[in-house]
Amino acid sequence: MLDAIEICTERPPDASILWLHGLGADGSDFAPMFDELALPLAVRFVFPHAPRMPVTINGGYVMPAWYDVYSLDIASVQDEAGIRASQSMLGELIEREKSRGIRPGRIVLAGFSQGGAIALQTALRYPERLAGVLALSTFLPLEHTLATERSEANRDLPIFMAHGRFDTVIPLQVAHGSKINLEAAGYQVEWREYPMTHTVSSEEINDIRRFLLQILG
Repeated sequence: MLDAIEICTERPPDASILWLHGLGADGSDFAPMFDELALPLAVRFVFPHAPRMPVTINGGYVMPAWYDVYSLDIASVQDEAGIRASQSMLGELIEREKSRGIRPGRIVLAGFSQGGAIALQTALRYPERLAGVLALSTFLPLEHTLATERSEANRDLPIFMAHGRFDTVIPLQVAHGSKINLEAAGYQVEWREYPMTHTVSSEEINDIRRFLLQILG
């Protein structure tokens, strides 16, 4: 089981948000979101730490990563084994939330960059209906397998995708291409663009809050 930072409201939670960080970061990166979002809900935030591994694009340097990255063209050749391993680990976190009394329909998967890719990968294939997915500054991995692996339970899953127009890590056109492919597959995607780089903005946080209240309120 992944180590994680957990932050919970004073009331016993009836919803959980599992939030995955990006490459080279850790769970503490997004822990401030608990206070910034200030959700008027009984909710548990879980911010897991990715395992450490050598990352090819960084010269094999060992760092927290959800999967290996082979080149700047992130969508061309993907670390399928690593992506699926992290999907499995996120699935274990979902199962733990269920064992603590949270229904799948009250569980949100969220992530930034690499973490967002794993959130999408997992949510669209998870066998029980989830509450929704937040995919921030990211793209849809393993698109070629989605048609045969997609979950019927999550065909109409609420998806929020947000991206910076000046993102040079994951270019806007890559993320927007994923959005188009998701819509072509029948998913409803709420898409937002912001005048920012590979980061999160205050305007985006406001939109995230609205989305979460919409699906959990």
